Amino acid sequence: CYSYYTMTNAIMELASSAATRTSLESLHSVWSIGRGGAAVVATQAALELSGGGRGAEQIEESFLGVSLTPEGKAVVFMAIAMACHYLGYSFARPVTVALFTSASTGYAGFAGAFPLAMAFVSPFSIFLLMIYGNMLAKLGPGGALVQSTGLCAFVMTASGVAIAFLNKTKPMFMGKIAAVKLITGPLFIFRESYVQLLTSQFWSFMSSALTPSQSGRWFGPIAGLTSIASVIAGLAVSPLVDRVGLEGALMGTGVMLLLSLVWSRKAYKVADKYGFTPSDHGKKHGDKEKASVFGLFEKANQLFKRVPVLGALFVEILASQGLATLLNVCFVARLGSAIPDDTKRAGWVGVFFALINVITMVLQFGILPAVMKVVEPRDAWRVIPLFSLFTIIFQSFQKDPALFTVSASLLVMKVSEYSARRMLDEMVFVPLDFESRYVGKEVIGVFGYRFGKSLMSLALSGLTSVVGNFGLHQLSILSSLVACGWLQTAWKLSTYVPTRQEAEEA
Repeated sequence: CYSYYTMTNAIMELASSAATRTSLESLHSVWSIGRGGAAVVATQAALELSGGGRGAEQIEESFLGVSLTPEGKAVVFMAIAMACHYLGYSFARPVTVALFTSASTGYAGFAGAFPLAMAFVSPFSIFLLMIYGNMLAKLGPGGALVQSTGLCAFVMTASGVAIAFLNKTKPMFMGKIAAVKLITGPLFIFRESYVQLLTSQFWSFMSSALTPSQSGRWFGPIAGLTSIASVIAGLAVSPLVDRVGLEGALMGTGVMLLLSLVWSRKAYKVADKYGFTPSDHGKKHGDKEKASVFGLFEKANQLFKRVPVLGALFVEILASQGLATLLNVCFVARLGSAIPDDTKRAGWVGVFFALINVITMVLQFGILPAVMKVVEPRDAWRVIPLFSLFTIIFQSFQKDPALFTVSASLLVMKVSEYSARRMLDEMVFVPLDFESRYVGKEVIGVFGYRFGKSLMSLALSGLTSVVGNFGLHQLSILSSLVACGWLQTAWKLSTYVPTRQEAEEA
């Protein structure tokens, strides 16, 4: 209880003083955005109107003394909600990695543990998608976001409590296996799965509120807020773990998810008030339509045929996430041998991902908005894989890659994914319809990302059982081949991506 109390105070102070303040400063000029209305010149006092709909350029809302369009205010709230979500996720990521690779709480010494865990991520993602599909059909996008966020907050908090209890009592399962390992394994899988379930819903709402030109200008800085949150969390992981332990940091994720829930509800309240809440006009919420595995795949298949760019994006994601899995396997293997201490390893991972997010933030705020004014999205899709290809080829020439070399390859991959690729991914959905944004996006974001990782993990497990364990050198060479495949799928996707003018017309 003391750890939970201390951790909660620390995190809430951190969120209110640093993350929220930085978020508001970064989004100070977002008053000018909104799908239905172009820029509205801010006045000293916002108009107090009780009504208005999408596209009512005269309507303004006030937030912290800044005049906003209703769409702009809703996007600000949802961006803060997503930043809180990533702040909590950035606590959970290094902690779950440390727990999973620990000799006492995890599976240190078992070479196939990580690939096997990643193989389970895809089936579990399908399970989450089915839950989400039922929530969306019954409650609409707003209600689905509330329930899914609450569910994730409960799981993370309960896991922290359970791990703390099991670490104290140290019970054994069947007299051989530490009971805590039965928590850390499934928790690792859940953490890999839930992040995209929530992230896709945040982006779907913002894609519904912005036009293609506005998304090209603002998606970079909005994504930058998540980088700021991740940097803060990454730098705070080590001192936070020293203060409240790994279990307390997990509870911190639950706290930040609840804070995210508060801001997302604010966004939907603004959308409800002014009539631009995303909805499928052909269906009514509350219909007794239950999602099934076969129904989910059938709907996705029909959607990919109707909207070819989504099918191409799905294949590109499979290739990119397969590569990310290979680089993660290299990273985890080298990290475990280079830094054996659990607490130091968690702190190192936190700082490493903080560095990734610092670089990402610089790109999102300072470079990408200007670049996207002159570069077509389809051209950007073709260039992004080249950066990773060059660094991975360099790694493959090393017989025994050092932690620095392996980390550099993963850093380049993650920076490109979190900055340019994330922005381009979201821009694909802006001119599309409700089903593409709220169903197709979840299938691609939740299942596609995880299926790519699971597919590669299963392939690695199969190859390991046939030819034995792979060394880092062999994994690096395999990564180079997969990087070439990613470049090919990205090039094909770019042929379906519309130009800025075509997207605006759509």
